[in-house]
Amino acid sequence: MDLNRAAGILMHPTSLPSPDGIGDLGPEAFRWIDFLYRSGCQLWQVLPLGPTGYGDSPYQCFSAFAGNPYLISATTLLDQGLLSKADLVDRPNFPMEKVNYGPVIDWKMTLLRRSFKHFQSIQEGTHSISDPEILEKYQTFKNDNKIWLESFATFMAIKDQQSGAPWNEWPDALRKRQTKALTLFKKEHQEAIEFQTYLQFIFYRQWGALREYAHKKGIRIIGDIPIFVAYDSADVWVNKDLFYLDDQGLPEVVAGVPPDYFSETGQLWGNPLYKWDVHKESGYQWWLDRMQAVLSQVDIVRLDHFRGFEAYWEIPYGNKTAVEGRWVKGPENNFFKVVKEKLGELPIIAEDLGVITEPVKQMRDAFNLPGMKILQFAFASDPDDDFLPHNYPVKCVAYTGTHDNNTTLGWYQAAPDREQDFCRRYLARSGQDISWSMIRVLWRSTADWVLAPMQDFLSLGEWARMNYPGTASGNWSWRMHPDSLSEGLTDRLHETNYLFARLPEKEKSAIRKTMLAETEGQVMPH
Repeated sequence: MDLNRAAGILMHPTSLPSPDGIGDLGPEAFRWIDFLYRSGCQLWQVLPLGPTGYGDSPYQCFSAFAGNPYLISATTLLDQGLLSKADLVDRPNFPMEKVNYGPVIDWKMTLLRRSFKHFQSIQEGTHSISDPEILEKYQTFKNDNKIWLESFATFMAIKDQQSGAPWNEWPDALRKRQTKALTLFKKEHQEAIEFQTYLQFIFYRQWGALREYAHKKGIRIIGDIPIFVAYDSADVWVNKDLFYLDDQGLPEVVAGVPPDYFSETGQLWGNPLYKWDVHKESGYQWWLDRMQAVLSQVDIVRLDHFRGFEAYWEIPYGNKTAVEGRWVKGPENNFFKVVKEKLGELPIIAEDLGVITEPVKQMRDAFNLPGMKILQFAFASDPDDDFLPHNYPVKCVAYTGTHDNNTTLGWYQAAPDREQDFCRRYLARSGQDISWSMIRVLWRSTADWVLAPMQDFLSLGEWARMNYPGTASGNWSWRMHPDSLSEGLTDRLHETNYLFARLPEKEKSAIRKTMLAETEGQVMPH
């Protein structure tokens, strides 16, 4: 993948302001795109956009294809006639700087069921809205997404009917997807399945409008594909033959990583592992479908845990930590060769952090994929550290930190004295404005693309951290205050993008023309 020199911001849509307790795809999302445009940023990076389950993690979704209905904007539904003002009169008062997931989910699902009633009225011909083609668009959406939509909607309808229980605890016939049982369920719960289908239609409709607006502003969206999928997902329920499961449907082995920078006991993710030989026999069709679905949502994908395609850490099911396990070979170059043959040039960022072996580097470079650099990792060593900006290759994507790191201010305040000292010496700064000092040194690096989490541009401390790897709860809750996108911040970021040649080419050309005109208008001395 070829890169142009550019900058951007990492922030998941859940962190946007909104009146419904969680960021959504409504007016504040469009305001966010305007902020990126005015500040000279060309990239917006998000986390996986799928429907979240236990722990609210975007890396443990009920589907690798579906969208998160909690991101649907009630304000947009109101504007489009799919909600009424009366539907919103009992809106609770939610905290502005944190997602309180329990109450938020209850409220959003209440709103979405009210919206579905309006949609049913449109189907029955008793209600009309400004878009007379909505029913035709709905049918087109269903036809275009047959490969995953019906099975996912059925999965979610069964889950609701089973009080949220994971699929391995469902009645035996439904757990095993017996034809007679599924046919009967679909007949008896048609409306529940239709509701789940409607939610996906609305999500994709709203996300598509936002992405189109971003493109008009010259903003590309970087998405995220976790290498593994959640056990309790439609993907595993429908495709059991693609995973290492026993006769009862339980995992035989699960995914994670051994002890590393983030955790002394490693990270026990618990995801089921792929039978890569079965995937290969099918021409990796499930993966091709998944890649195409995500690339219909975003422009570039960060392939999480890239090294797992070369070799992955296999942990026996039932282990309490990730310490005991073994490395097992993945599909390696063959996978990316097939994907490239089918999909063309790969718009992929390789998440190549952690202990990376030479074969992983060779696999990354064989397909011209940029890797990642994290500035916060740079100061525990010496000036030869690969994470220091003067050692970056041009073809990489560099970050102050990611969603898995502390905020830069939080990191600095918690860092050992030696790291703080090295950091100050390297930056030639006192540490008083550490977040922006780190941003500036990253922005002036030779890395093609540079990004920082929004928390760093706002100089926020550890309380605003997005995720603590290895912990199952209390994450993903930070929200940006509605007053954060000030003119002062816009100007400061624009100046930083200008100084380090990260503005869009069109804007750089306009600035050069203005400077040239001003120079030609001056009287030059003899």
